[in-house]
Amino acid sequence: MNNQYALILAGGSGTRFWPLSRNARPKQLLDLFGSGTLLRQAIDRLQGIVPAENIFILTNHLQEAEVRRQAAELPAANIVAEPARRDTAPAVALGIGLIAARDPQANMIVIPSDSLILDSTAFRSLAADALSLAAREKALITIGIKPTWACPSYGYIERAGKLADPALSHDCYEVVRFREKPDAATAAAYLEQGNFSWNAGMFIWNVEHVRAQLAAHTPELAAFITELTQADDILSFIGSKFAKLTPISIDFALMEKADRVLNFEATFDWDDVGSWISVGAYLPDKGEGNHANTPLSAVHAANNIVFTDSGKRVALVGVSDLIVVDTGDALLVCRKDEADAIKKVVAELPDNLL
Repeated sequence: MNNQYALILAGGSGTRFWPLSRNARPKQLLDLFGSGTLLRQAIDRLQGIVPAENIFILTNHLQEAEVRRQAAELPAANIVAEPARRDTAPAVALGIGLIAARDPQANMIVIPSDSLILDSTAFRSLAADALSLAAREKALITIGIKPTWACPSYGYIERAGKLADPALSHDCYEVVRFREKPDAATAAAYLEQGNFSWNAGMFIWNVEHVRAQLAAHTPELAAFITELTQADDILSFIGSKFAKLTPISIDFALMEKADRVLNFEATFDWDDVGSWISVGAYLPDKGEGNHANTPLSAVHAANNIVFTDSGKRVALVGVSDLIVVDTGDALLVCRKDEADAIKKVVAELPDNLL
């Protein structure tokens, strides 16, 4: 495993899960399910396939201190705060550069920090297969999620024929193309066709090969990586150069242009936990469709989600389809069908609640 590395992307804002989340404590730094934060789970999930000293985390200055606290066993130099937001392609390029400076022949996996995956054993098995394939195939590899419904909120990966590789324990497919977030009718057609995966933002590749692909398709990022690997002071270089990179997603910058892309379809569960409604599905069932992480008394109340960080008993009378979130300094009461508007109310809040 010595030449296997991981890059965990752990930036983002804290708007969708307000009032529990804040700018310095977004979703991946919260313990939403009583089983550790999503970041902590992501680190633990890599055990057995990537040594701790080979795990890198990218975050931002607001969240850096908490990330370091939660990932205390990692080398301090492996946790880097981006000096500016520049979307996923510059972030991934920064991670590639940090790893290339350590091991130019490394094989690496890129994962987000904010996904919920309960079956860590299945994840490790598939990730190990993908890393092994990356070492012998000149291809960029993705892990996609088998669609469970015609979701228009995810990008899709269109697959073709299965790769003939007897060394693989999991099915792997050639990728035809990446598809942007579709409308509902197009998403339904993808689901019916059956050869599409949700794009979950998980990538595996050999560092030397991905650098060659970046040089061919996104030379700005390739040059940035080369300069980073040659820098005498890497942190000073990042501070002076990173913010000047063009903001662009890794899909647009590289994956949609790459010469060859392969796709494993996940054999593990996956949830991007995009809202309080998603969290509610994992909270204890209190009856009548109510879900809560705290003692609940409900009379003529149904289909509510209740979350508190204090453990206090909550009583609901005559209300349905609400999200109720209580913290020490704020209280949210929101209709479920308005969950997407939570991030809008954050813009109306005083600074001390952000």
